[in-house]
Amino acid sequence: MVVAAMEANGLRLIAVDACARALGLEPGETLARARARIGAAIAVHPADPEADEAALHRLCLWAKRYTPLVAPYGPAEGGDGFFLDIAGASHLLGGEAALLEDLARRLSENEIPARIALADTPACAFALARHGGGGLVAPGGNAEALHALPVAALRLDPATAQALSRLGLRRIGDLATAPRAPLARRFGEGLLRHLDQALGHRPEPLVTAEDPRDFSAARGFLEPIGSPEAIVGTTLRLMEVLAPRLEAAGLGARALRLILTRIDGVVRSLDLSLSLPTRCPAQVARLLALRLDRLGPALDAGFGFETVCLDVTATGTIAARQTALVDGPAETEGPERLSDALRQRIGRRMMRLGFRASHLPEQAGSAEPWRARRPQTAPRATLPPRPLVLLDQGEAAEDVIADAHDGPPHRFRWRRRVHRIVHSDGPERIADAWWHAPGPTRDYYVVEDEAGRRLWVYREAFFALETPARWFVHGLFA
Repeated sequence: MVVAAMEANGLRLIAVDACARALGLEPGETLARARARIGAAIAVHPADPEADEAALHRLCLWAKRYTPLVAPYGPAEGGDGFFLDIAGASHLLGGEAALLEDLARRLSENEIPARIALADTPACAFALARHGGGGLVAPGGNAEALHALPVAALRLDPATAQALSRLGLRRIGDLATAPRAPLARRFGEGLLRHLDQALGHRPEPLVTAEDPRDFSAARGFLEPIGSPEAIVGTTLRLMEVLAPRLEAAGLGARALRLILTRIDGVVRSLDLSLSLPTRCPAQVARLLALRLDRLGPALDAGFGFETVCLDVTATGTIAARQTALVDGPAETEGPERLSDALRQRIGRRMMRLGFRASHLPEQAGSAEPWRARRPQTAPRATLPPRPLVLLDQGEAAEDVIADAHDGPPHRFRWRRRVHRIVHSDGPERIADAWWHAPGPTRDYYVVEDEAGRRLWVYREAFFALETPARWFVHGLFA
């Protein structure tokens, strides 16, 4: 029994069972040559890559019983296995050896043959499982374990492995001791990266298998799409599919991920975050249109996208409310809608001015991420006017002339400009909290000079022969 896939020159074997392998059949051979060579009946099954990928994904989800970090093999590894990062989790099953023994037993009971290897790095474990028969490598023993394995164990493409073989570099040990500069010039940086990842000299991040999403919709196209209008229209229809499911669960989408798959296999993903949960397809489509308008050519659709998938990555509850009895303008959350639109248009994280309970003005405000807030039930205590621009700290005013020792300034110089005051309001006394170390008392004034500029100034201490009062400018009004 064999599995064959159609290629340019006909059917080619991609997997064989034990009986076929005993007759000398190997993956990569054409089906016609295999039939002519052995003369025995061959049961041929067509390849189904999508079903294989789905089965591997289910197996990865099952393997999360051992660790939450499970990564399926990609195309470079053959797509027929997975990595387990058991650091910090092996003690739950009695150690590494006990974990591997339990894994092998469960796979065997379900008639899934497997070769298992344990090493410090994913690349070393893969090389041992695929080309070394499996086994356990002691910490720090990667180089010794890989020394006799073929260079193909480094997940190199066949052309690179064949070129290295012609140069006499057939084993990983030969490659590790060869001069690096000539290798980089001839084969590129990728060869050395694979070698360093196997030996543990360079990290290798793993893309873990995601749990199945409760709210996800996808659509494929026979004719690829690439225009922003087509992408937005498809997203609108996918959100129309998800909206009833979200409504049945009493939820709304707070974050979505749009996954676009090009015909050459390149995947582009766009994340959308919202201030308030929503089930409105038109709102999602409008935000996506703003994002695509900002990206422009950077979207790089190539020859088009053949698959569009919309996932709800974060949800929030939406309370049921009665609809209007008569037709009228729909209720909208103005500030929240505006913040979402600006985030997609500008491409930066939105911030807002927050308030902290502090007597000192420079410590009463803070920048915090934008979050939708409920209307305040109690009115905030009213304060005297505050400047539109507040300096981080007061800047000293020089050559101050005041009519009275406890009155507002009449003239002062600040930032190389003389300000003659024609009007002033105050004082407003602000002192630090009593439980802190005693600090200077401040008397604030709102002053206006001859040019119409309004400044927020304050005085520390009162005028005395020993310690004259000091004046500072702390803010500017519009």
